[in-house]
Amino acid sequence: MRPADLAREHGLSTQAVRNYERDGFLPPAERTPTGYRIYTERHAAALRAFLALVTAFGHATAALVMSAVNADRPDEALTALDRGHAQLLRDRETLATVRRAVEDLTSGRTTERAGTGCSLPGPLSIGELAHRLGLTPATLRTWETAGILTPARDRPGGHRSYRPEDVRDAELTHLLRRGGHPLAHITTVVRQVRTAGGTDSLAAALDDWQQRLTTRGRAMLTAAARLDAYLSPAPDPPDGPGPPGSSVLGTRRQSHPG
Repeated sequence: MRPADLAREHGLSTQAVRNYERDGFLPPAERTPTGYRIYTERHAAALRAFLALVTAFGHATAALVMSAVNADRPDEALTALDRGHAQLLRDRETLATVRRAVEDLTSGRTTERAGTGCSLPGPLSIGELAHRLGLTPATLRTWETAGILTPARDRPGGHRSYRPEDVRDAELTHLLRRGGHPLAHITTVVRQVRTAGGTDSLAAALDDWQQRLTTRGRAMLTAAARLDAYLSPAPDPPDGPGPPGSSVLGTRRQSHPG
């Protein structure tokens, strides 16, 4: 195959395919005596796996995974995938927490849910909350400036103290920011959670996020299948073993046309 053959299937440029090979996302291509690249179904399988990983986990994780498997560092690749699944689970738990918070607010119950096993802690310092979310304290201060977070202040030092409802608001903000929502929109949603106003529109937004999480979960399944197809050992032809393949995770890669 030529670079154009791989690129055409995915609507990419030939330069993009060459760049993916250069960056280690595809295995190295053979060269003709005149220097032209020769790609095979093995490279096509690698490209399908990489692009599926981009859809499911984002470019950074996809790049890390493919670079790691092509460099025979399987644990590094699998750990990156584990982190992605852990983040999806965390997002699902956050969404469930927000739904419970809305129910509490509309029914007049407290948001702290004391003694019910709710996972929202408090009070937390700014450093503790930043660590919990995997963010920087500066990001939390930005959200405070935008009116999203309203932490209490300890006296006499004036240090920020984030109560359970502040943690809930921060979790919701982090979820929405990953979805690309601007801070102005998030401020409105968080205020709706606090005041239980406009709950119909808020419920619709939460339903939309539920669908997004489902779509991401399905994309992860697709990416896992494409990556497994790339890493699986190729079957031997009926008349005997074929030429040796490159080793990844201790096996030869299998290539699939679809």
